Amino acid sequence: MFDGYDSCSEDTSSSSSSDESEEEVAPLPSSLPIIKNNGQVYTYPDGKSGMATCEMCGMVGVRDAFYSKTKRFCSVSCSRSYSSNSKKASILARLQGKPPTKKAKVLQKQPLVAKLAAYAQYQATLQNQAKTKTAVPVEGFSWGNYINSNSFTAAPVTCFKHAPMGTCWGDIAEGVRVEVPNTDCSLPTKVFWIAGIVKLAGYNALLRYEGFENDSSLDFWCNICGSDIHPVGWCATSGKPLVPPRTIQHKYTNWKAFLVKRLTGAKTLPPDFSQKVSESMQYPFKTSMRVEVVDKTHLCRTRVAVVESVIGGRLRLVYEESEDKTDDFWCHMYSPLIHHIGWSRSIGHRFKRSDITKKQDGHFDAPPHLFMKVKEVDAAGEWFKEGMKLEAIDPLNLSAICVATIRKVLADGYLMIGIDGSEAADGSDWFCYHATSPSIFPVGFCEINMIELTPPRGYAKLPFKWFDYLRETDSIAAPVKLFNKEVPNHGFHVGMKLEAVDLMEPRLVCVATVTRIIHRLLRIHFDGWEDEYDQWVDCESPDLYPVGWCQLTGYQLQPPAPQSSRDSQSSSSKQKKKAKSQQYKGHKKMTSLQLKEELLDGEEYSFLQGASDQESNGSASYYIKQEP
Repeated sequence: MFDGYDSCSEDTSSSSSSDESEEEVAPLPSSLPIIKNNGQVYTYPDGKSGMATCEMCGMVGVRDAFYSKTKRFCSVSCSRSYSSNSKKASILARLQGKPPTKKAKVLQKQPLVAKLAAYAQYQATLQNQAKTKTAVPVEGFSWGNYINSNSFTAAPVTCFKHAPMGTCWGDIAEGVRVEVPNTDCSLPTKVFWIAGIVKLAGYNALLRYEGFENDSSLDFWCNICGSDIHPVGWCATSGKPLVPPRTIQHKYTNWKAFLVKRLTGAKTLPPDFSQKVSESMQYPFKTSMRVEVVDKTHLCRTRVAVVESVIGGRLRLVYEESEDKTDDFWCHMYSPLIHHIGWSRSIGHRFKRSDITKKQDGHFDAPPHLFMKVKEVDAAGEWFKEGMKLEAIDPLNLSAICVATIRKVLADGYLMIGIDGSEAADGSDWFCYHATSPSIFPVGFCEINMIELTPPRGYAKLPFKWFDYLRETDSIAAPVKLFNKEVPNHGFHVGMKLEAVDLMEPRLVCVATVTRIIHRLLRIHFDGWEDEYDQWVDCESPDLYPVGWCQLTGYQLQPPAPQSSRDSQSSSSKQKKKAKSQQYKGHKKMTSLQLKEELLDGEEYSFLQGASDQESNGSASYYIKQEP
């Protein structure tokens, strides 16, 4: 594993404990499953020998960290390159008829070396200055500090199949070793050291340098998918120096033996991890593509919009008629709200024709295969019909599940749904859900799962009783068997942290918490905001992301509101926040009626035992038994 290691002389200091001597460390087995390395490991044991300059690349560093007994090269690769160039120079000299010299010399670059040395000193000065300043994330929020100070847990990356690395995260867990930059070092050049994962929070990992044992004083958080995180062995193959942190550099004499002992049998990242990260962040949607997307001012119809930008798979769509490009809409590329050009006509959905008679130069239709496919349904037999009742998440108030009605049955399994008691006369607030959508439920879903059902606005007969309401309206409930009852093994638990889109303002991605789990339905709470802004979201929603997603993709994260602001919140601030939350809601309805406490009178309701607030994957007791 450490072939050719000679950067730490065996006779430097004999006062170190003998239990770390090389003789007592068994050689690495040839069948080591994860950590295998045939390159060079560098350490800086004492720094007594001063500085040296690599004769091949001009890198300036500590002499003891250099390769070979003569300390002429910074790495094995430079030594081999020098040797190869020497041979080439010798052959060239012979071809030119010149007498061969005892040792062919590589072209000297003294001026360049001097410049590199000066630049290295300059970089060292900048690094030292940077160390005196604490990096402050956007608006002062740090996921690491937030999780550490409150002992939070985060949803694992594997819960988010649509996110980068969501389907190929593998066994990355606590204890995995990586090579990272060594910030506890006074060397003028960038050096690395090995660290182990102490805690995982989404993409973020709390790391501890190897050799610190139980000392957490220099633990640090970083994004495991970042460009400076590498599998063990990367430094050796890349010719980068491994240097122990200054705080513990005198702890051991033989760092090679220490690393061999600690790393034997340990796990590290796959060698192609960075390549997988890069590949998982390639998105098929490109700017200037045309799509059909829901009209945010009239939910019952779609409009043509153009992809203006793509960030982490999220699309900023500008409606085609917006001349100043300010009339926009944000959604994920897998959102059920966007479709290929011609989708509305194909299923009979309302569509607002554009005043633009022809495509603008450079704009082109997005290929249909890029869009999320819905499950095929058989509408030939018993199927949804106009007028049937059901329960549905209100798209204009995502914290509420409401009494709803099927207003129109479209092709390919799509339905137009209206919220009872608050529909516009022209049906402009009807919204389209597919029959397999996890946002629509059969009559009785809320009752059996102990969720507050929002009755029709103005309905006075409380507590609300479905069977009474069906008789009063002379309507029938949609058959239970027509709804999607699949519950995936999603992996979410109550209390997990994540980053979630505020679907009332879909340009915002916020710090959030899972507060309830009803089979596949998650209740998302935005940290620092009142519960009235919570949203019901499906466990496979493309609008949920792991902790660290914003940092990885370059999207801006909205931090929680400060605790002090919540505790001393005045009515004026509440009004301000309500105005904020309605910015992208279009014709937002008034706040839905809240049921009185007596609505849940135990003598009036007979609940069936369900799996409320659990991660159950079964569909037993999923719906209440319907009565005639």
